[in-house]
Amino acid sequence: MKKKSHASVVSAIALALIVGPGLSSCSKAQKAPGQNAAEPSTSEEAATQPAASEQGATTTGQSAENAKALLKAMSDYLAAQKNIAMGFDSIFEVVSKDHQKLQLATSGTVELSRPDKIHTTRKSGFSDTEMIFDGKTVSILGKGQNAYVQADAPGTVDNLIDQLRDKFHRQLPGADLLQSDVYDGLMEDVTDIKDLGSGVINGQECDHLAFRAKDTDWQIWIHQGANPYPCRYVITSKGVDQAPQFTLEVRDWKVGGSPGASDFTFAAPAGAKKLDAKDIESLKDTSDLPDNYKIGATQ
Repeated sequence: MKKKSHASVVSAIALALIVGPGLSSCSKAQKAPGQNAAEPSTSEEAATQPAASEQGATTTGQSAENAKALLKAMSDYLAAQKNIAMGFDSIFEVVSKDHQKLQLATSGTVELSRPDKIHTTRKSGFSDTEMIFDGKTVSILGKGQNAYVQADAPGTVDNLIDQLRDKFHRQLPGADLLQSDVYDGLMEDVTDIKDLGSGVINGQECDHLAFRAKDTDWQIWIHQGANPYPCRYVITSKGVDQAPQFTLEVRDWKVGGSPGASDFTFAAPAGAKKLDAKDIESLKDTSDLPDNYKIGATQ
């Protein structure tokens, strides 16, 4: 993957500094009487301003095209992987009722086998949970309470993500990056796109992209090279007090291999209590957050 030495926005700023005085190396117009030699003539301003505007538009357009191409390459790479395993660390910002912004730190793991199996763990200061989906049933274990719920949810991982997100306001860790078509999912309602050049996450050089949508701004850092996996993903909620963010940082990225069937088979621990769950809606009651917080950014 081609590396970029400068962010596109930096190039645009540099361009503005270069053409700002309105001077051209190939034209020396006659100055009007009394006009300072360092000042551009009216005719020079008229000639240079459209050129600067056109160049700025070209730079902005190229930045957006670069960003879309890089995001699409990541999406295609992820879709081509049947088996994915990763660890993650996340920061989930919330705003308390007295308008204090707080950060909740979480770590966990994800093991995905397309199209219909996933196993996740997530541990925070408020919960220690494990979720297993075998293509037919989703099971969530609360280790602290040694209790679990189960619900029928036949279908793919995409279907599970949709049910948890749209109906029950619960997310899989990194759900936006686990869909079969990440590009279309992320690009929905996007209004502005920027390629910000290179960044380094955990010692790995990445392409840094920024996007704006109606309700959120989001950024993603994509590993450069033959394996363009997501290294960091940040969502900012624009319509919420203090614009809280959700940050997901990926570590221990692995693809390939053949996970065993037991990796996606739920076995209740000894003494675990099965909670009543007539359907998947019961899962909405397993929130990690205490009641005195309001969610600031979707996970």
